[in-house]
Amino acid sequence: MLERPADLMRLARLFHALSDETRLRIVGKLLGGEQCVCNLTDALDAGQSRLSFHLKALKDAGLVTDRRAGRWVHYSLNPDVLQEIKNFVGSVREGAARCC
Repeated sequence: MLERPADLMRLARLFHALSDETRLRIVGKLLGGEQCVCNLTDALDAGQSRLSFHLKALKDAGLVTDRRAGRWVHYSLNPDVLQEIKNFVGSVREGAARCC
């Protein structure tokens, strides 16, 4: 399944980024498409500094990308990374079905 330590480290970093309730809520909001940080602040009822902390964790893990438009920053999910997670979970699921 995962032979290379680099692959394991990458997945661990992704799952660590997703291990926080606020970050999962952010991902949930971004499933609907790109969002301005101002919309996320309102939707999650979170202060800007707290939200920035969590967005940075998601961005550092590669789960979200950002783009600046004037004075606002817009965030979106990285579909390639989501596919990577989906592939891993699918392989675990297939392995579990064979083992028992």
